[in-house]
Amino acid sequence: MSTRTNEYEIIESKFGHLIGGNMRLRQLWTGAAWTEGPVYFRDGGFLLFSDIPNDRIMRFVPDLSGLDGVVSVYRQPAHNTNGHTRDDEGRLVSCSHGARCVFRTELDGTVTTLVDSYQGKRLNSPNDVVVKSDGTVWFTDPPYGILTDLEGNQGDMEYGGAHVFRFDPKDGSLEAVATDFDKPNGLAFSPDESILYIADTGASHDPHGPRHIRKFDVRDDNTLGGGEVFAICHNGLFDGFRCDTEGRIWSSAGDGVHCIDVDGTLLGKIHVPEVVSNVCFGGRKKNRLYICGTTSLYAIWVNVNGAQQP
Repeated sequence: MSTRTNEYEIIESKFGHLIGGNMRLRQLWTGAAWTEGPVYFRDGGFLLFSDIPNDRIMRFVPDLSGLDGVVSVYRQPAHNTNGHTRDDEGRLVSCSHGARCVFRTELDGTVTTLVDSYQGKRLNSPNDVVVKSDGTVWFTDPPYGILTDLEGNQGDMEYGGAHVFRFDPKDGSLEAVATDFDKPNGLAFSPDESILYIADTGASHDPHGPRHIRKFDVRDDNTLGGGEVFAICHNGLFDGFRCDTEGRIWSSAGDGVHCIDVDGTLLGKIHVPEVVSNVCFGGRKKNRLYICGTTSLYAIWVNVNGAQQP
């Protein structure tokens, strides 16, 4: 039996120990058309996130209280960027709907296109990205950015699918590691990188389509095995998500953020007044959950620490 407050819904009792019972969801900023792709720079003390239809990347800098802060435009135009992450050198790696590529912002501010084609044909619209500790770049490539001009530029699916890819910057190789998705979306490695979780949001355009996260074993040669359904979303879609240090998934959904245990059990929810697209952990101790919710940026303190954040 679940326990619900204005902020939380505790479905399994252990969730009560993962959240700060006295902490409250805070709206840090509003004014976007559709927020996405938060990534925190602990060394710089700021957060970047995308506002895709407005073609800009925004920057949030917390104030000295740590509660509020200032939001400004970091980059515009931004080629309708969606998901972001950082590589092992601290460089920003971004998925671009508009340019149909994955690009990297170098430490001097210049931009390098990492990959924009597969077997001689243009990518669809790279959506979300993570970088493994060996430097390989893993990203999803659904067609959302080419379906209309809203979040990119309307165009054709040239290679005939919507794959999950692994790109190796060392030799420039690109491999399709999963090809049986409808609309692959968010992805994240488990803390030890033995598992890769990937969302499929095919239900966005087909009510009978997938609305789940799948679980893959990561082999020593960086190929994937398994692929069984790990969790199904019963309110909206699992779009973007990140893991805490114990391997639990904190995922976006239609009613807020869902916390999912390593066995796929839904532990509880953080209620957000807007549809959530993506989350990341940030702050000095990686224990503040930043939430991109449709038009706004939110945050809440939690009793866990995020994994895989520089």
